[in-house]
Amino acid sequence: MKHVFSTLLLAILILPRICDGQDRLATVDLKNNYWYKNSIIYNLEVGVFKDSDGDGRGDFQGLIQKLDYLSSLGVDAIWLAPFQPTPGKDDGYDVADYYTIDEKLGTGGDFAEFIYQTEKRGIRVIMDLVINHTSDEHPWFKNARGSKNSKYRDWYIWSEKLPKNHDEGMVFPGFQSGVWKLDSLSGEYYYHRFYDFQPDLNFTNPAVVQECQRIIGFWLNQGISGFRLDAVPFIIEIPKTGTEKPKLDYKFLTDIRQFARSRKADAAILGEANVTPEENENYFGGNGDGIQMMFNFFANQHLFYALATGKLDPFKKAIRETQRIPEASQWAHFLRNHDEIDLGRLTDKQRQEVYDKFGPDTSMQIYERGIRRRLATMMGNNRKHMELAYSLLFSLPGTPVIRYGDELGMGDDLRLRERISVRTPMQWDDSKNAGFTTADTAFRPVIDFGEHSYKKVNVAQQRRDSTSLLSWTTDLIRLRKSCPEIGLGNYKLIEAGSPFIFGIQYELAGETLVILHNFSDKPQRSEFTMNGNALLMDLINKNDQKPNAGKHTVNMPGYGYKWFRVVKD
Repeated sequence: MKHVFSTLLLAILILPRICDGQDRLATVDLKNNYWYKNSIIYNLEVGVFKDSDGDGRGDFQGLIQKLDYLSSLGVDAIWLAPFQPTPGKDDGYDVADYYTIDEKLGTGGDFAEFIYQTEKRGIRVIMDLVINHTSDEHPWFKNARGSKNSKYRDWYIWSEKLPKNHDEGMVFPGFQSGVWKLDSLSGEYYYHRFYDFQPDLNFTNPAVVQECQRIIGFWLNQGISGFRLDAVPFIIEIPKTGTEKPKLDYKFLTDIRQFARSRKADAAILGEANVTPEENENYFGGNGDGIQMMFNFFANQHLFYALATGKLDPFKKAIRETQRIPEASQWAHFLRNHDEIDLGRLTDKQRQEVYDKFGPDTSMQIYERGIRRRLATMMGNNRKHMELAYSLLFSLPGTPVIRYGDELGMGDDLRLRERISVRTPMQWDDSKNAGFTTADTAFRPVIDFGEHSYKKVNVAQQRRDSTSLLSWTTDLIRLRKSCPEIGLGNYKLIEAGSPFIFGIQYELAGETLVILHNFSDKPQRSEFTMNGNALLMDLINKNDQKPNAGKHTVNMPGYGYKWFRVVKD
């Protein structure tokens, strides 16, 4: 009894000391539960990936046949370009029905089987959500044209007279003459930020917002894990604000995120928003309650300037300026996607320097701001330069997004219009039509000329070659997955001792990474110090680096890259 009393007395004396100074609850660790933080996202279009029935166009059954390829590559999530019914004037981005599958690509049953097969392999699926406009052949717009009393009339934006600023704000300069078009049936003008066959939806109308919620709910119920939200700034733009810089309603992004997660707890939204660092918080939300992910267009444009010129300061500045984002948020980094390389935020001089290196002919340029080429052709098929670019992509703070075929070094076809030049069929082998289709002719030409012909660049050939770009990329993805610090940790740029070397250091749970990239085609020496007498364990070439009097010296070949894990003494 005396022993029990003593123990109780001791507990009473110690408890206040334990509680002293604890004025808040322990933090909840959520980062490790966000699936999108450390995923490898692979972007593809069903129609150009694999044809299963010999009609010359890819389909969902063909995509199912190639899921093991994507699994072996290390893909965690597939981002699908639009696959709903469409007139096809903008390669599927002119949607005519949000709730069904384009019959040219398969059936609802095919899609259900596709989702089942991806889930079996642990692969998630995100899809393009194109809701800022519809096709002019969508039933909503057809109905809206017929009468001012139509149920769908106010789903679009109309003007009785041609607005004064009708020729401002075009998304595709050189291919658009304005953003208002006279509708021959109704006699009024309708608003279209993009092509004139894509009338904008009116998101000040609650019925439009409610319908978009239904679309989101529908596809989440079909097994989708998230959405790549197309043209975000134009969705939240309030029409007719009478200013050159329209007013934007960011609350919509919080609402759409909350709705999506009310239907599926881990649903994620990846936003296409080419904005400045000062605007990031508006999209992510001050507390991370906006969209979960955004493409880092700002850093991407300065990255291409660095790749073209070797000048790193603007890129370093862009990485620092986009560093402060909410803990739940994540950047998506990329080198190429389905659109042009947008260089619109560079100075005229900087943009011209990138043009001179990567797109010197005007046929390679587009929209007065970008380049419509694949990475391999821009870099002259220089393997070292391409490896540098992709090693950097997978080591940047965020989630890497890779474009189909880039793991092979696929090229482009500049004979095709606008951005279709980088949307050619996947090259599977050296048989007719690259093994993409058994039809006599593919619906879109397979690249059959030059260094990037399917006879020279294809999956079958590179799978059998341990030194191929495909084998190297597979190894790189495996390396990235062994380094969760990149997606989850804190980071800082380090002074690497050369103006051409980009150095970054990650910290997570006591683990440290140091990654170096030499943007010069000439050898460079990197010199830097770290606390203690730490060993740099080489994660690629097994060439570990020991410090000398606390200083590390690393010799970097031209376009070289080094991934180190820090082993503390």
